[in-house]
Amino acid sequence: MAGSLLQSVEISASQFLDIFNHYDNDGNGFIEGKELQSFIRELREARQQAGLDLTDEMRQLVCEYETNSERRIGLIELVQVLPTEENFLLFFRQQLSSCSHFIQVWRRYDVDHSGFIEADELKDFLKELLLKAQRICDDKKLDEYTAATLKIFDSNADGKLCLSEMSRLLPDDQNFLLRFEGVKMSKPQFNRIFDIYDQVTFDLCHLFLPVYQDGSGFMDESQLDSLLRDLSENNNKVLDSKDVRLYHSSIMELSDGGKLYRSDLSLLLCHED
Repeated sequence: MAGSLLQSVEISASQFLDIFNHYDNDGNGFIEGKELQSFIRELREARQQAGLDLTDEMRQLVCEYETNSERRIGLIELVQVLPTEENFLLFFRQQLSSCSHFIQVWRRYDVDHSGFIEADELKDFLKELLLKAQRICDDKKLDEYTAATLKIFDSNADGKLCLSEMSRLLPDDQNFLLRFEGVKMSKPQFNRIFDIYDQVTFDLCHLFLPVYQDGSGFMDESQLDSLLRDLSENNNKVLDSKDVRLYHSSIMELSDGGKLYRSDLSLLLCHED
C-alpha cells in the first residue's frame, strides 16, 4: 500500500500519515536505520515504476541519508519531502503571518489558560486559518487536517497540543519560544520566584517601596523585568538591556489584557517535564 502511495503525484494528509506509520515500525516518531533505508529504496522504486523523477527535495533526502544508517527523519522533515496535498503544513504556516498573530489566535482558543488546545479546539483553530485564506474545506477534510496536524506536533501523544508543540507551526525564525532556552528552569524553581512576585510588587512612584498583593495568580508588566533578571541569575546568565527588551516584548505578546498568568509564563520559562 505504502509503495503505491509513493507513486502518487499528490498525497493527501491522511495518506501521508499512512506512509509514515508504515515505515515507522517501532512507533517512536522517526523513520531511522533499516526503516529509513527501506523507505529510500521503495521511494526510488515507486517513482521509477510510475515514470516519475525524484523531486529536488527527494534527491536531497537520498543524498543526505542513503549511506548514513545513523540518521533519522521525523514527520516534519518528511512532509517537506513527499508531494503532500497542497503541502498542508506549509499552507497553515503561511496563514500565521507573525508571532503576534499566532499568539492572538492561541489566546482566543486557550481561554482558560490551561496551556493546551484540545483536538476539537485545534479543529476550530485550523478552520479559522482556512477561512482567513478564503479557502472552502468540508468537514471531512478538516478532520483529516486536524488529525494529521495533531499527529505531527503532539510530541508526547496526549491528544492535545501545548504552546511549545503548537508553536512548531511557526518557522524557526518566528518561533518566539526558542528565545527562552537560555533562561528556562524547573517548575519548582519558577514557582518559588513567581510566588514572590505574586505577593509583592513595587511602587515605582515611591522609590520602589513594596506593595503587598493577594496572590492573584498573575503579575503585571511592571514586575516583568525584575522577574527576568532573577530567572537569568538562576541560570548564571547575564542579560543586557537588549536581551531584556527582547524577552519583555515576547512575553507581553502572551499577556491577557496586560496580565501575565502563572500558567502562561511557565509555558515560556519552565523546562518541559
